[in-house]
Amino acid sequence: MKKLKTTLTTIAITAFFIAPAILLAQDDKGKNGYASVNGLNYYYEIHGQGDLSTEASAQAEPILLLHGGLGSGEMFNPILPQLTEYRQIIVVDLHGHGRTALGERELNIIDMGDDIAAILKELGYDKVDVLGYSMGGGVGFQFAVQHPEMVRKLVMVGVVFSRDGYYPEILKQQIMVNADAAEMMKNTPMYQSYKKLAPHPEDFPKLLEQIGELMAEPFDYSEDVKKLEMPVMLIYPDAGMIKPEHMVDFYQLLGGGLRDAGWNGQFMSQNRLAILPGLTHYNIFMSPEMVETALTFLYSKNETKNWSEQVNEAGN
Repeated sequence: MKKLKTTLTTIAITAFFIAPAILLAQDDKGKNGYASVNGLNYYYEIHGQGDLSTEASAQAEPILLLHGGLGSGEMFNPILPQLTEYRQIIVVDLHGHGRTALGERELNIIDMGDDIAAILKELGYDKVDVLGYSMGGGVGFQFAVQHPEMVRKLVMVGVVFSRDGYYPEILKQQIMVNADAAEMMKNTPMYQSYKKLAPHPEDFPKLLEQIGELMAEPFDYSEDVKKLEMPVMLIYPDAGMIKPEHMVDFYQLLGGGLRDAGWNGQFMSQNRLAILPGLTHYNIFMSPEMVETALTFLYSKNETKNWSEQVNEAGN
């Protein structure tokens, strides 16, 4: 019993999830349905048309949202109004999550990256911007590596490129996640959301087992990071489960943070690193500050002038 309680606590704080918002009702799902790809039926929703009053918005790619582990697309309900004001939004329930059944195929981040490409093609999208949180950020990363022609810009929130990016205590907790905790979790929002949405709620213990195996598997995608040619933004909370030095290592693998940008920014990387204050891994995905940071990057907005521009304006 003590071990089960420890496992339950572990699940509540480990790398892929925690989302009190996943139980929020969504009254207007827009267009929704299922896309049959690679032996799975993926649930998706399409929200909004963006702000078509501006030329930039009318020409912008939609944003694909990818949620964290043991959550669903409903995790993003609190920030959807903020996003749909400017862009069309595609939300997908990942393999084994939300309304997408677990089936017989094992969870695999690389396979899910290919699945995302197939879903978008079935829906008629050639290119998107991607915003992925935690496990969803890992899926978005694989999608971008495996199908770079389909990704205009990539935003990853709370994501590591190797397993040792987590604090040691988090790694110890991750290896304890397994199916034994399923019964103990029946009063948690994770299980309640799963029971409400999943086609086969009885698969919850199996999903926990596979999530645990996925988190325990060593990985290092540092070489794949170097392959990314589209602009990439990394967003982290300043009180999360990822070591700050890992955030910097990730940014440097992308080519950022290697030198001073120069007085007029001529050496600035196309990629960005943001560490947001006062947030944790468990609430950053529904933070308005995260959305504003991501949209600023996706729109390439930079309202701060360099020194040369300021001097020239002052002289006119």
